[in-house]
Amino acid sequence: MAAVAAGALRAVGGPRVVETADVLFTPSGRRGRVSVGTTVLDAARSLNVDLDSVCGGRGICGRCQVEVGERPGVPAEADRLSPPDGKETTYSGRRPLADGRRMGCAAQIRRDVVIRVPADSQVHRQVVRKAVGRPTVPVDPLVQLRYVELPEPTLADSFGELQRLRTALNEQWELVDVQVEPSALVSLQPALDAGNRAVTVALRDGHRVVAVWPGLCDSVHGVAFDVGSTTLAGHLCDLGSGAVLATSGRMNPQMGYGEDLMSRVSYVLMNPEGAERLTAAVRAALAAMVTEMCDEAGVDPGSVLEVTLVGNPVMHHLVLGFDPRHLGTAPFVLATTEAVSTGARELGLDVHPGARAYAPPCVAGHVGADAAAMVLAEGPHRGRALTLLVDVGTNAEIVLGNDRRLLAASSPTGPAFEGAQISGGQRAAPGAVERVRIDRETLEPRVKVVGCDLWSDDDGFARAVRRTGVTGICGSGILEAVAELFLAGVVTADGRLVRPAGQDSPHIVESGRTLAYRVWDDPVLEVTQPDVRAIQLAKAALQAGCRLLMERFGVTTVDRIRLAGAFGSHLDPMYAMVLGLLPDCDLDDVGAAGNSAGAGALMVLLSSAARREIEQVTARIDKVETAIEPTFQEHFVAAMAFPHSSLPYSRLAERVLLPAAPATVGQRRTRRSVR
Repeated sequence: MAAVAAGALRAVGGPRVVETADVLFTPSGRRGRVSVGTTVLDAARSLNVDLDSVCGGRGICGRCQVEVGERPGVPAEADRLSPPDGKETTYSGRRPLADGRRMGCAAQIRRDVVIRVPADSQVHRQVVRKAVGRPTVPVDPLVQLRYVELPEPTLADSFGELQRLRTALNEQWELVDVQVEPSALVSLQPALDAGNRAVTVALRDGHRVVAVWPGLCDSVHGVAFDVGSTTLAGHLCDLGSGAVLATSGRMNPQMGYGEDLMSRVSYVLMNPEGAERLTAAVRAALAAMVTEMCDEAGVDPGSVLEVTLVGNPVMHHLVLGFDPRHLGTAPFVLATTEAVSTGARELGLDVHPGARAYAPPCVAGHVGADAAAMVLAEGPHRGRALTLLVDVGTNAEIVLGNDRRLLAASSPTGPAFEGAQISGGQRAAPGAVERVRIDRETLEPRVKVVGCDLWSDDDGFARAVRRTGVTGICGSGILEAVAELFLAGVVTADGRLVRPAGQDSPHIVESGRTLAYRVWDDPVLEVTQPDVRAIQLAKAALQAGCRLLMERFGVTTVDRIRLAGAFGSHLDPMYAMVLGLLPDCDLDDVGAAGNSAGAGALMVLLSSAARREIEQVTARIDKVETAIEPTFQEHFVAAMAFPHSSLPYSRLAERVLLPAAPATVGQRRTRRSVR
């Protein structure tokens, strides 16, 4: 913790006590208490927050710029930091101090505060793992280009240019009943003048002109967004070829208003303008991503004519400007379960005036358009194999089915899988432990961190991570650590940390009245008893949701499992099975689906047939509401054990030597709060 600043002591009945303040850094989510008077830069260093400073805090480089953010109970008030001093008022470096920003090396913390670290003030940006490949779908765009030449007007006729355009489209392209959007009509005459009576028009659905350009224009573009609660991902595409020209990803700025969806709904409920703030924040981020991708690809934003968006119901409602409050309480009513099409500029996107934004249908109150896009991309409805799709996140979305039937549910797993509520936990950023292996004999650990291909026992590891260091442990890291400890006998089947008989490892340490396992020494990273319990609660909720769907479907096994989402893409299926996150299945049939929601968003961007398919298949999905299912609690309690209290996991046992489960596992009911 940073040193106590002058004036941070006060007399209370004689002894001096230190005044402290709570500080939360976003988007990293790191928080702690620091002495009043501590500079933001020192606080960031003490909490291992990624805040750049080339000059070492001398006020010369201007790289440590931050902004005051907000969260429920802590508004964005400037006086939570000290007033600007001479270091800031006289600063004249190469990086100007932007409006609303403070220099972290000068601003001192006075009260509880939220500090937002902009992307350009980070040495290492957050790793947004939502890359998608080109979807396997024929390009069948809603927007097509048509080049036409119009005759010169004469005094002998009284036709307007719109009528000449319709005639030319009919004669040269055999198009009839063509309508023209007002924004396109405004640009028609200037385009004809600039193009010497030749123009290219963009037609949506084959009959509606939405854009006009002078001369020949041979490409238009679209953007597909996956609007996640934690991360945003966007893909800029050529609508004609389907080629992905640029990709952008960033943390969702709404994180400052609450890490999980219900926290954001609560923020809306408690603040009269809460919904507008959350909507403005995410729309501004999407607009910035459009600009970033167009700049990267050398594309004029005015050529972007289509936008698609997928997301969970809360994000879906906030982006589109719908009231999300009804999603916070039963019966979790959506504003609409139909697909939504609106003007892209109405969402604050700086694209062509005629551009449209399309959001596929949501399935139900807790199963959104992202789940529908996942189904479209993975296609369980196209074959007989019984497929379990799982998008692992703060609120897991689960789909089970085949060409005969589709069932869906959501399970409130909480933020543990993303490293939150874990001691030493963080999101996946350079320096975060993402892989853990523990020697069965010596109980010695070795780790891999994000941004480095070497294991900690490899030559050159220390040099390779010198810049980032080892900063914390992310979701995949804590899962692998708990699974390895279970396989090594340090964690029992019912989730207790113990000292294995005959083993005296220095890595097993006292932690209050319980034990902890030390994964790393500097900084100290330990797997504690509360960490194991957090993983148990999260995995039991996920397993219970899967079991509920299987019970409703009338099956005890599935043919294949696909793990979707950013976290699922980096989750080792073997460790997921060892902990019992998923039903027992042949490991060869368990795999990562990648960002299937993003792939589905690309499909509906590029293909009108895909839009029809997603609307048809979503209407077929039956939603199972875990909150009212009487057997959910039973499945949850049984799933608290590793991997399960009553199911044998025989397929997994063929590949992995599992510790024997004690007879009492699952008989003791464990208190739970998942909704």
